[in-house]
Amino acid sequence: MLLPLKSCAFSTRNDQVRRPNEVRLCERLHILWWTFDFRTSVCSVSCAGKIKRMLLAYILLLFISCGPLAEIRETVEPDVTPPVFLGLRTLNELEIELEFDETVFCDPYCIQIHPELEISGIIPSGEKIIIQVSQQVPGQEYILEATVLDAKGNSLSFMAGLYGFNPAVPLMVINEFTTRGTGNHPDVVELKILSDGDMGGVTLYQGTPGNWKDRLIFPGFPIAASEFILVHFKPEGILEEIDETEAKDISGGLDASDSAYDFWIRDGSGISGNNGVLTVYDRPGGALLDGVLYSNRTSDSDQYYRGFGTRNTMERADELAEDHGWQITEAQIRPEDGINPEGSTGTRSICRDSSSTDTDIKADWHIVPTLGYTFGTDNSDEIYQ
Repeated sequence: MLLPLKSCAFSTRNDQVRRPNEVRLCERLHILWWTFDFRTSVCSVSCAGKIKRMLLAYILLLFISCGPLAEIRETVEPDVTPPVFLGLRTLNELEIELEFDETVFCDPYCIQIHPELEISGIIPSGEKIIIQVSQQVPGQEYILEATVLDAKGNSLSFMAGLYGFNPAVPLMVINEFTTRGTGNHPDVVELKILSDGDMGGVTLYQGTPGNWKDRLIFPGFPIAASEFILVHFKPEGILEEIDETEAKDISGGLDASDSAYDFWIRDGSGISGNNGVLTVYDRPGGALLDGVLYSNRTSDSDQYYRGFGTRNTMERADELAEDHGWQITEAQIRPEDGINPEGSTGTRSICRDSSSTDTDIKADWHIVPTLGYTFGTDNSDEIYQ
């Protein structure tokens, strides 16, 4: 007779008796086929067909049971998804942090940084790893190449850029600017330095880190409080236009100043005349140091972009407000919150008062009379009427 389905089964794997619910699918099939062979050897041929049909039905039931199939699925559907690189940041002069979407493993020999930084160790920290490196040059652009593995052995190779950590970023403000420059007086932005430091990695945007038209990442050079930097947004492209990091009197070009460090936006086409955002951050995508919103528009100027005219300007204004760089009067930043540039020209600049008052509102600013611009020196308190 057939063996009872709930009887114990003998395991050849470890010579132990186990209950049927502990027997794997292959062992169950082996028992059934053994039972069938035994039964058909003593029964009549007329019974064999019935037994076969019963046996096949039971085999089908075994195959649709959940236990063994789950194990099979685990075998045929392994984790083959590589980790995802989410970003990096410099923690200090000697450490760089990488972040992923899962825990990863990395050997120091699988990381290279150009220009070369010596890698002295790697510290795992959950979904992050910290790379210990030799001293970074403030503001120096580096390219990092690495290969990492997750717990299943899936690998990811990638490249990413970073800028050397600057522990001495000075305080500064956007102090004066023109957006309606002329042929002889193109658009300029002046930065006034408020504390001693180093400019390495400091970034000036026409826009914001998330949405910009032009940006300038400063090289490393020391600078003192009360000094000025002029950034020229529409150069002529002549050899005399030199970025100054030592002497202030070596650059030529329109509106270059011997009393300020001159820098030039290569291939720059100027600043948006009526409506825009200017910002300066301590490094690309880092912390906001100062920002300005200007606009001659109102919330009713268009129905699609809250009056800002374009999606780009609206997004830049939103990011400035989110980074607490400009005070707003309602729930969302509006064109009316900005400085109105009407009346300004290439020589009637938009500037702060002579004390460089900075409370992040449009009242901090005024337009000076014709030829009243003071790039490279303290601002004028005269107001264009």
